[in-house]
Amino acid sequence: MGKGRLREEGKRVSMGSWSDDLSSGLGPRNIPAGPVFYPSEEEFKDPLDYINTIRPEAEPYGICKIVPPSSWKPPFALDMDSFAFPTKTQAIHQLQARCASSDPKTFALDYNRFLEKHCGKKAKKRVVFEGELLDFCKLFNAVKRFGGHDAVTRAKKWGEVFRFVRARGKISECSKHVLSQLYWEHLHDYEEYYYRLNRQKNKSCKRDLNCGKKCETEDEILGYKRRRRNKEGERVKAQKVEEEELGQICEQCRSGLHGEVMLLCDRCNKGWHIYCLSPPLKRIPPGNWYCFECLNSDKDSFGFVQGKQFSLEGFRRVADRLKKKWFGSAHTSQMQVEQKFWEIVEGSVGELEIMYGSDLDTSVYGSGFPRAIDKKPSSVDANIWNEYCSSPWNLNNLPRLQGSMLRSVHHNIAGVMVPWLYVGMLFSSFCWHFEDHCFYSMNYLHWGEPKCWYSVPGNEAQSFEKVMRDSLPDLFEAQPDLLFQLVTMLNPSVLLAKGVPVCSILQEPGNFVITFPRSYHGGFNFGLNCAEAVNFAPADWLPHGGFGAELYRHYHKAAVLSHEELLCVAAKNENDARLSAYLKTELHRIYDQEKTWRERLWRNGITRSSQMVSRKRPEYVGAEEDSMCIICQQFLYLSAVGCTCRPLTFVCLEHWEHLCECTPNKLRLFYRHSLAELNDLLHTVDKPDSKEAASVLRRKSCAEKAVALAKKVKGGHVTLVQLAEEWILRACKIIEHPYSRHAYATAIEEAEQFLWAGSEMDFVREMRNNLVQAQKWAEDVRECISMVKLWSKDHKCDIKKIQMDQINKLLRSSNVPCNEPGHLQLQEHQREASKLTNEINSALSEHSEISVADLQNLCSKAIDSPIYIPESEKLEYKLSAVKVWLDNARNCINQKSHSSVEIDMLCKLEAEILDLQLQVPETEPLTFLTREAKSCQSRCSDMLKNRNTLEEVEQFLSEFEDFTVNIPELNLLRKYYDDTTSWKSRVNIVLMNIQDQEDQENVVDELIILQKDASLLQIQVNELPCLELEHTKACCRVKAIKAFRSKMSMDFIRQLMLEATTLQMEKEKLFTDLSQRLAVAMSVEERAKLCLGSRGEISEFEDVLRASEDIGIILPSLHDVIDAISVTNVWLMKSKPFLIHDSSDIPASESCPRVDVLKELVLESEQLKIHLEERSVLDKVLKKCTDWEEDASSLLQAVEKLWKIDIIGDGITSFISELEGQVLSIETAMKAGLSLGLVFTMIPKLQDACSMLKWFIKALSFSFVIPTSEEVGMMLDAAVKLPLEYKSCTLVVALIDGLNWLGQALECLHPRGRLQLELGSVEEVLVLSEKIYIPFPTIVSHLRDAVQKHNLWLEQVILFFGLNSEDRTWNVLLQLKEVGNAEAFRCSELKKILSEVNKVEQWMLECEDVIKPTVTKEIPLLFALIEIKDTLEKAFDIYSTSKNGAAIIFCTCCSSNVEQQELLTCSVCKEGSHRHCSTPSLEDAMLSVCAFCNFMKSSILPHGGFGSLKAGLKHLELDKLAILLSDANDLCTWNKERRVLHQVVEKARACNDFLTELVDFALAYVAKDLTIVIGKLCTALKATEVAAACDGPGIKKLDLALTRNSWKIRAEKLLESSEKPTIQQVQHYLKEGDAVNIPPEDYYRLKLEEFGNLGLQWANTAKKVSMDGGLLELNKVFELISEGENLPVYCGKELKLLRDRSMLYCICRRPYDRRAMVACDKCDEWYHFDCVEISLAPKIYICPACDLQPNEDFCASKSITQERYSCSKFEEPHTPLRRSELRRNSQRHKSFPKKTFIDVDSTTIRNFSGSDRLLWRNRKTLRRVARKRSELETLSPFFYVQNS
Repeated sequence: MGKGRLREEGKRVSMGSWSDDLSSGLGPRNIPAGPVFYPSEEEFKDPLDYINTIRPEAEPYGICKIVPPSSWKPPFALDMDSFAFPTKTQAIHQLQARCASSDPKTFALDYNRFLEKHCGKKAKKRVVFEGELLDFCKLFNAVKRFGGHDAVTRAKKWGEVFRFVRARGKISECSKHVLSQLYWEHLHDYEEYYYRLNRQKNKSCKRDLNCGKKCETEDEILGYKRRRRNKEGERVKAQKVEEEELGQICEQCRSGLHGEVMLLCDRCNKGWHIYCLSPPLKRIPPGNWYCFECLNSDKDSFGFVQGKQFSLEGFRRVADRLKKKWFGSAHTSQMQVEQKFWEIVEGSVGELEIMYGSDLDTSVYGSGFPRAIDKKPSSVDANIWNEYCSSPWNLNNLPRLQGSMLRSVHHNIAGVMVPWLYVGMLFSSFCWHFEDHCFYSMNYLHWGEPKCWYSVPGNEAQSFEKVMRDSLPDLFEAQPDLLFQLVTMLNPSVLLAKGVPVCSILQEPGNFVITFPRSYHGGFNFGLNCAEAVNFAPADWLPHGGFGAELYRHYHKAAVLSHEELLCVAAKNENDARLSAYLKTELHRIYDQEKTWRERLWRNGITRSSQMVSRKRPEYVGAEEDSMCIICQQFLYLSAVGCTCRPLTFVCLEHWEHLCECTPNKLRLFYRHSLAELNDLLHTVDKPDSKEAASVLRRKSCAEKAVALAKKVKGGHVTLVQLAEEWILRACKIIEHPYSRHAYATAIEEAEQFLWAGSEMDFVREMRNNLVQAQKWAEDVRECISMVKLWSKDHKCDIKKIQMDQINKLLRSSNVPCNEPGHLQLQEHQREASKLTNEINSALSEHSEISVADLQNLCSKAIDSPIYIPESEKLEYKLSAVKVWLDNARNCINQKSHSSVEIDMLCKLEAEILDLQLQVPETEPLTFLTREAKSCQSRCSDMLKNRNTLEEVEQFLSEFEDFTVNIPELNLLRKYYDDTTSWKSRVNIVLMNIQDQEDQENVVDELIILQKDASLLQIQVNELPCLELEHTKACCRVKAIKAFRSKMSMDFIRQLMLEATTLQMEKEKLFTDLSQRLAVAMSVEERAKLCLGSRGEISEFEDVLRASEDIGIILPSLHDVIDAISVTNVWLMKSKPFLIHDSSDIPASESCPRVDVLKELVLESEQLKIHLEERSVLDKVLKKCTDWEEDASSLLQAVEKLWKIDIIGDGITSFISELEGQVLSIETAMKAGLSLGLVFTMIPKLQDACSMLKWFIKALSFSFVIPTSEEVGMMLDAAVKLPLEYKSCTLVVALIDGLNWLGQALECLHPRGRLQLELGSVEEVLVLSEKIYIPFPTIVSHLRDAVQKHNLWLEQVILFFGLNSEDRTWNVLLQLKEVGNAEAFRCSELKKILSEVNKVEQWMLECEDVIKPTVTKEIPLLFALIEIKDTLEKAFDIYSTSKNGAAIIFCTCCSSNVEQQELLTCSVCKEGSHRHCSTPSLEDAMLSVCAFCNFMKSSILPHGGFGSLKAGLKHLELDKLAILLSDANDLCTWNKERRVLHQVVEKARACNDFLTELVDFALAYVAKDLTIVIGKLCTALKATEVAAACDGPGIKKLDLALTRNSWKIRAEKLLESSEKPTIQQVQHYLKEGDAVNIPPEDYYRLKLEEFGNLGLQWANTAKKVSMDGGLLELNKVFELISEGENLPVYCGKELKLLRDRSMLYCICRRPYDRRAMVACDKCDEWYHFDCVEISLAPKIYICPACDLQPNEDFCASKSITQERYSCSKFEEPHTPLRRSELRRNSQRHKSFPKKTFIDVDSTTIRNFSGSDRLLWRNRKTLRRVARKRSELETLSPFFYVQNS
């Protein structure tokens, strides 16, 4: 029927118990049907051609079904009895309705961090819900699934959320409310933070990676653990990480480089580069970040786990149990199954786990299609098997068909090149996915139940993915590559609702289903079935394959095969015209991409390149495995980048910057094809006529596309062509000059940067090839010369000789490639070797006569030559062969032992002497020995051919007993002789006393063996006739023994005795005993024949049977006797029940025999061969039964007359009496029949007639009483079970019609029926009551009353809606609803009443949802609205009084009137408040301050925001109230709640206007005086706290204004504080100001920026000075210190550094400058090595100042020192005299007397400032400062510290 016959599926094959409800192609959710095609026989020949033909019509659907022609019926190739397979477990209820596999520990960590940082509190340890701990992680993910808290509340999805949290719990309204409250209390703030963070991430994705100062500031504020670069470019972490973790590596690429983009998990501290993630990130995200391992819990991870191994029969039993469990044995439609499947998937009907034998590799488990490698089943014809083995529609052949892109793939990829088998059961699923590499797929259903498919076309893939992510956001957040895992389903009706086109296909056995590239598809099975699927790729797949490859690259997924390799191999191998257009386009894309990246690498400095090793089998894809990019996991077929620092690691060209941190000139480009080769490949696809035409076309194309490739250099720009031309000039000069290894290697290496390019570099490639060839030639020449010299110098070295062929090859050409002088020396060696070769050839010629000594001389010359001569091997071989021959010949001649010389050796030596052409004396004796051996061999062969006697053989063997030659024929003859003599001895042993042996069976076996062995002898023997006779006798004896041991027939015994007489053995004892037994048996046989001839008693037959048992011979008549006894006993057993029931004392409870059996027994008794008395008894019983059957038949005839009554009329009562009498007669007859104790066929008929009469009586009684619907239903069910012969009678039909009408009437009167039936239907029922034959007056009366009540209610409804909307009251509407539900039938008025009531109730519920959560106590909605109205009026009063200055008459802190309690006046705002609402003033304890003024002065930001300073009503959003008021306009009635809500909205809008005015003023205020702003904000804060309803944006602006005001107050305190602020504090305040958008012109911001700039400028200068090593003068240092002390900010760290810098050391009076120093072990002072003239640190060092001479003491040194301080002029000593420390360790100075220190004007020093004092001390020339070694050890690694 062809591809043009596209149509909807109109015919569906019914399988099992499924019905054909899907004939329209629409499922329960109205999924449109996909296209179905019916190819003809001709179209079906080529699958790829046919698919290409239907593609334009089918591809827009993404899927299609192909129904093969009726003649295509492949046999199922698997053995269903032995077929076994593994399965996977699928949790169907979790395919969609499952929580994300989030790790609770990670969630708890992030949640706790949020609470501590943003809320200032810790999480509760235990939150109990429904008696169990509440899992916040599951709850948060469940709410996120449905769009967040507000969306869940609006859509009333808390029940679905509950199902996620408690899968098996009972859902109630109370539990849903409690769950929502718990979420609001604990997780709502976290949800807002979470979504705000996600919005920041989405915005940040659009920015560049190197963000500016603002991004860095945000990162510092957030304080997340990341590696970043600071402003100087150094790699650092953010401030919150105290120390860098050493050795941190990326878990993906295993590299520790590029730390600035290393993302660390905030839980496990593992690292990932942002470009190594899947999918990669563009920048480091804000907020806490956790890796996928920490986010996804192993416990909650979802997948299809491995199940059990099943046989097909075992799997079938499991499938049947599952089907019966869900649907029972009833008839079930496919629509019901499909609807049930999606209910299970959505988690609404329970849990279900099934088994699915999916992804079974057919190369392991076998294919359902015939294959040549499989064994053919015996039931399949060979021609049919071979036909389907080679069929193109056989899925094993499809990928490799002509025109398929996959035919060149080498390895068998399961599922792609090798089909996968699928064995499914009911509900087994294949989830939404598209094929690997966007391949086509073909699926064939071999047998079983249908398979349901859903598909989204490929051009709608992005829309599909967006809907999936929007519908399952939590799953995609946990696993961004979720769609690659094939574990998730989504109802196609959801996709349709979101505008994504979906179609469905029902695949039945024998159908093919094709899915197109990139089309998402999924589905499930309707029951047990077996399918097979494989991928294929026609030419039009190529663009989709490129997209698939890019998708793998984006998600960093390993590809199945290399797309680039597939393109290149196809371009080389394929000649298909259909392929050219697609292949050219895709090759062009790959070429442009490769060209762009290679040029970019060259511009970035990667100039080194190498070509990859060529493949051994380039015509196949995947024959050799390529390396993979460590970043994106893609095959590196065309090119790669590597570095010597990571030798086994490669990246693609796109990720070259992420390989390592080496400079680009150290990286190397690896390429398989140059751009020129790729361009040639691209033009090859166009099929030019010749190679010359292809070359011309390529050059023309390159010339058109040629663009000067250039890069920046120091002097400007340089192009690649310019560099190539310069290289060519250098290369030409190199060739002209004498060969230089370094020059050639350098030039070849420089050429690497040009070789990868296009055809414009062909001249470079040619020159480089010349250089490479010349280099190789020159190196080979040098190597040859070197090896010749080494060999000539030392013959025993391990160097191999130079091959003569190698020298000839190097010197073959007359034009040498380069200027290498060594080739002249090599020519001289060649001439010498040629001369020696000629001499050896002449010696080896056939006509030469040469001695052994001459051969040895030539061999010595060849060994001494440094050049290997191939002919020398022949010479050596000949010499060694001569020596070996001589040794072997002498050995054979001199042998004396028996058979020690082999005849083959003699023949070999005789033949070798002719080849060697030598004359030696050993030739003659060797020839004689050979001649004698051959003569012996010939005689032996003659004897072996003819069978000689034993005596002749024995005489021959004696002649050659001591012969020295070993002849195989002679040895064989000896063996035959030994076998014959052994056989004769065995015969003599067996024949000895043979008849007296007891075990004759063993004798027979031995005789048989001897006969067989005699046939194998090669020598004649005379004992065979005697053996045959003895064997016959032994067999006869064996038969006689068997006759004694077991029973034999009489004929067998007779024949055996005859055989013994023939052999003359009858007189043996064995045969005489057997003759006596035969005579007894013949006597018993005569008696048996006599009993069978006349009907004797059973005892006579038994006597014959007993006599036959002792004879031991089977009699001929014995079987007849046994059969007669057996038949008689069987008849007696059958007759026993009838004989027992004939007795009157048999109990009635025993089972009764049947009458027809009795009749059969009477007939059988006539055939018995034995006489019995029981026959007459059975005749009497049969007579009684016949009489009862005649009576029962007359009763049934009487009953049949009643069925012919047509109309009963008014005589129903009399007719009922007649029926009851007939029932009594039938019951009496049944009792009589049962008393006979037999089973009659009449009894069931009597029972049916009796039940029929009773049914009539019951049905007729309904004319006088009103039955229930159940009773009528039971009567109708009973009518279905009535006998078939009674259903057609007139009375039964009339009664069934009456019961059906009665059921309709009762349904009209039932309350449920009223709401389902219209008035017209009831009136029709009344009309039908007049047409039925059986009257029901009571029911008719009740129907008329119901119609009258309905009409009265309609009049009331019309009257109600005729009133004005304000006159329609809510109570009247409710009353109409109650009356209508009770008395009215279904009508439009009732629907309208119910709809209006529902609208009002829904509106009030919405009001309660919005309003009641803000009320702290449970009160009605109206009272809640009144309370809200009161709060708004108080808020309005606050705003009003703030303008006119009037007093507020209530406490603003608790909103209660001041007259009720004592009040205090606030000292700030002068308004009244209760005592418990106020706090004492800090300035005056007698004054009080209200809570609001106290809050405004405190400048402390509350953790929960500014929203709740008091306990009271929560704020309502004005927008929500306005929406509620707008919704009320659609209601048909007015109520009090609606009026109050209108007043609330108006008052709230008025308050909002006041609030906006105050807040706008506060936000625009930038002056120093904050009193005015505080007053206005205090008023706004009081009003908003009092009001229960506020505008959301207004509250946010108020929060911002309060935050800014708090910042200004704290900034004011910081600036006016007595202590100087630190730079860090100033920067922190400025960052906070940026966060709240403080205006740049604000007074406090300007002041802080001024302080910060001054402090930072001074601190930077101080840091530079502290590290200058004494470069700056000391006076300038002290001036800088003084300047720092006078700054308005405190820079303690920098001041300490400067003070340390001002400390001087050693005798050179220099600050610390990183020179090597040593510390004195007594005074702890430090000295430079060069200043104290030491080179290495001694073990113990004492400085000269501490090393006093014996005649010196401390007093002397003290006076000298004091004298030096007092003198105006002094000379600096060579060594110091005293230490500068004021104290020393008491333990180290126990041996010294107590020391007194000089007080150098301590009072003067004490009056100086810190800097002046330090300056004064350092001005003293001899003053030295000692530092603790523990302080200086951390300063420099150049210090040498002595161990104390």
